[in-house]
Amino acid sequence: MDKKEIFDIIEYVVTCVGAFAQRYQLSNSQAYAYLRRFAGIDFLLDCYAAEHTLSIDDAVSDLRILCNKKGGKI
Repeated sequence: MDKKEIFDIIEYVVTCVGAFAQRYQLSNSQAYAYLRRFAGIDFLLDCYAAEHTLSIDDAVSDLRILCNKKGGKI
């Protein structure tokens, strides 16, 4: 994996965390902690190849569904 790809992945994760925070009225740090606790960050990293082809709104919806399955209440 080259530096450009790593940068793109990081940028995508940061964007998704920010969008998740905005949609559910959380701070960025609260959103990150929630997504970290309920495997949302791992999901974004593991499924980047497919998820980044979708809209950010779709990714945020996917994160909510995944985190709910892992015990999250948002």
